[in-house]
Amino acid sequence: MTDYPTNPSSEASATDQASTTEQVKDQVRVKAQVAQDKARGTLGQARGQLRDQVDQRSTKAGERLAGAGADARSIAEELRRQGKDAPARMVDQVAGQAERLGDYLIDASGDRVLRDVEDFARSKPWALAAGGLVLGFAGSRFLKASSSRRHRSYDTDRFAADTDQAAHAGPPTSGSVTSTVDPAYGGSP
Repeated sequence: MTDYPTNPSSEASATDQASTTEQVKDQVRVKAQVAQDKARGTLGQARGQLRDQVDQRSTKAGERLAGAGADARSIAEELRRQGKDAPARMVDQVAGQAERLGDYLIDASGDRVLRDVEDFARSKPWALAAGGLVLGFAGSRFLKASSSRRHRSYDTDRFAADTDQAAHAGPPTSGSVTSTVDPAYGGSP
């Protein structure tokens, strides 16, 4: 077997390239880890803000529901005074459900509300889809009704503005055309 002389500079060059490649790989790994950590931090902040918003809004909604339940109870009492026990019982049931839901929303943390909504969505996806459909339909009807009112209001305001301009215009100016008859030709002015 013949030994061929090796070029030490080519071996060093190959070692340097391997070293540089490993350094680049390490830098990429570090940067990827930093980006992943930042993404986790941002996601954590977004979840925290969502949780806080859900907590605040659910508490306000719970207070409103509890108030509506109390109002419904007073309506039920009035129905009882009028001798209408069957409607009073139905209103009492609705009031009880509203108060229970209101208490839940007031007492539950944002995490608990989100977790319960997720659990409900997993266990009854069709109910969630139907609820979303109903809310979407109700929202579209609301927007359509409010759009019609805005359109009528715009037309009324525009008509009133046109009428005001005509009323405040005053007599015609000298440059405007008027129909007058010249008395020299036998007509009356």
